[in-house]
Amino acid sequence: MNKLLLIIKREYLAKVRNKSFVVMTFLTPILMVGMFLLVAYLANMNDNDKRTIVVLNESHYFSTDFLSTENTSYVNFKDLSLQQAKDSVMSLEYYGLLHIPNHEDLEKVASTASFYTTDSPNAGVLNTIESIFESRLRAHRLLNMELSAEDFSILEQPFEVHTANFIGEENVKGANIMKAFIGGGFGYLIMMFIIIYGGFVMRSVIEEKTSRIIEVIISSVKPFQLMMGKIIGTSFAGITQFIIWVISASILLTVAVFVFNIDVASLGVTSKVASGSIKEMSSLPVAMDENMILYIKEFVNIPWASLIVFFIVYFILGYLIYSSIYAAIGAAVDNETDTQQFIFPVILPLMLAVYVGFFSVFENPHGPVAVGFSLFPLTSPIVMLMRLPNGIGEGGVPLWQLVTSVFFLIVAFIGIVWLAAKIYRVGILMYGKKPTYKELFKWLRY
Repeated sequence: MNKLLLIIKREYLAKVRNKSFVVMTFLTPILMVGMFLLVAYLANMNDNDKRTIVVLNESHYFSTDFLSTENTSYVNFKDLSLQQAKDSVMSLEYYGLLHIPNHEDLEKVASTASFYTTDSPNAGVLNTIESIFESRLRAHRLLNMELSAEDFSILEQPFEVHTANFIGEENVKGANIMKAFIGGGFGYLIMMFIIIYGGFVMRSVIEEKTSRIIEVIISSVKPFQLMMGKIIGTSFAGITQFIIWVISASILLTVAVFVFNIDVASLGVTSKVASGSIKEMSSLPVAMDENMILYIKEFVNIPWASLIVFFIVYFILGYLIYSSIYAAIGAAVDNETDTQQFIFPVILPLMLAVYVGFFSVFENPHGPVAVGFSLFPLTSPIVMLMRLPNGIGEGGVPLWQLVTSVFFLIVAFIGIVWLAAKIYRVGILMYGKKPTYKELFKWLRY
């Protein structure tokens, strides 16, 4: 045990004292916040793009419908032919030309209208123009049907069935998706940690093996102790770096938001949608407020304590399993180039867990695919965390599934560490030959 602690301490100190480790520990949060500021700046600059659209309206409709906004200006042309209007727009380098021909019937006017641009038109601009036509056509059709706008709004009122659980608490649509994203975020953190710091373990083994230092070390400690010491020591260094990243990035981001007066909401993809869509959304403010309250309530009611506890459990077990495999790969090869044939089969279950987990948990967190992947040891650290925001027990993850998943992880950890130690024990002193899968299976029998 004393030797194992010494190896853990040695590996931890060797990592945290490494110049590149120190540089990246403090540089990464700066780069992350800098990237956020760059995205905010580019989003703001993109939104400030001014567009001038010429309207050649030959009809007696739409005379007051096209009103200029902050980002779009409408200029009216009169007494020009279509070709003259096109030439003028191109020479003045305006964004586009909207031609509304002259017909007595509004339906005919709308069906023959055209929008001309040099390149494919922006989706938001096109949606705005289409919404104006749709609004005028709807009003025209209502008049022909002798139906008032108020009557039509009654017919158009959407219907949503009221949903609640058996104890009377109201449910909200999309709650499972929100919870799956939260759990998926925790699972994604585990995957990234495994890939990054598992690679650290592998490279550390390769470096000591190629420098022949391992021959001296192995004379005084058992290979299993050396492997576990590297895994645990590297994981402690990784956790230290991760904590520093979270704290420093949070502080820097908070300062940047206040100093540069960044509107975080402006980064949303839907912040600048078509005016017609905005009008439709604004017509239901009460419903949106009620839904927002329900979403906030669902977010607050997520069992954060159990989610964080099991995140730590799955994080530790998942990392130990995969880092043992990385250590075995490092012991089996002579250089990092030779690891490529072994790396993909290792990260494949992690990638599968992310993609299959999202699709299965979104649709049905209690379905056979979601349950199966949350029990399989190589994918459960990610998929089970996607299901856990729904809680444990009734309505959430059944307790027997959670216990079984953790039990399978522990059994898999013991088995994989035992197999990895066999490969490590033989491969750590093997030089000058690329190992094959067949040879690795032979080493397992030694």
